Amino acid sequence: MSRIPYLRREELGPEGQQLWDAIVDGRSDLVVTAEGGLAGPFNAFVTAPGAGRRLSSLGTSIERRLSEVAIITTGARWQAEFEWWAHAAMAREHGVADALVDAIGRGEDPPFEADDERAVYAVARQLSLSGRLDQETYDAAHRYLGDAGMVELVSLCGYYTLISFLLNAFAVPLPPGAVPMWAAAE
Repeated sequence: MSRIPYLRREELGPEGQQLWDAIVDGRSDLVVTAEGGLAGPFNAFVTAPGAGRRLSSLGTSIERRLSEVAIITTGARWQAEFEWWAHAAMAREHGVADALVDAIGRGEDPPFEADDERAVYAVARQLSLSGRLDQETYDAAHRYLGDAGMVELVSLCGYYTLISFLLNAFAVPLPPGAVPMWAAAE
């Protein structure tokens, strides 16, 4: 059970309703719970719509396969169950090999075949462990992403750290029937 109450659209003020509509647009079957609230981090977004509007506007030009590697690496670091549940499936859907996804989830060194995935993983892993990047790791990822891509990648890792914190701090539950990745995560 979430620590913050699930809000319905009609319980929100105009700013919250506008944000709700933007979140739900085209994906209501994925984000609206059976009880009529928003799943995942989105309930927190509409609870504080000023912050939620800003948080929901992050975009990136990084190839989706690579951004999913960064997202699941960050989510696994914080053992954010909802994040893992949502993005492990997306990572697979966008071409990340099952063996990589599974290894990242278990906290093991993934058996990368693609150098760009290895470089993005290394950035996300270092940032999530220490908040810093060594020069070799930076340079390896920069070869694929350039300056703007590196800004986007670091921002993406920070964003999903924040999302993981929201999910964990507010004890956002998995959807009914979803199996937790980390039995000991609380």
